[in-house]
Amino acid sequence: MNVMLALLTNTLLSTLLVLIAFWLPQSNIYAEKVSPYECGFDPMGSARLPFSMKFFLVAITFLLFDLEIALLLPLPWASQTNKLPTMLSMALLLISLLAASLAYEWTQKGLEWTE
Repeated sequence: MNVMLALLTNTLLSTLLVLIAFWLPQSNIYAEKVSPYECGFDPMGSARLPFSMKFFLVAITFLLFDLEIALLLPLPWASQTNKLPTMLSMALLLISLLAASLAYEWTQKGLEWTE
């Protein structure tokens, strides 16, 4: 009964807060408010610049190594399993796939930051 009361209270409270958030704000939009602010100076260019692919590649490389570490960390604990050869072969397969993807990026010059 207490769980149902807590769920009902949380649902009602969150619904009430969402409705208040939609009704409460006043939309007084004018040119000064929607213009980009750059430390008191007039904007030098467009605030909507295209996204650089280099930053995307840095993020993908970070995720690649982060995933590799996440796969390597459980190995000491997983070595206590009864099916050690299966677990080690799967870990080696995943790590080799990650290394192959890194080698592919390297050969395609995706890791060079200067042009």
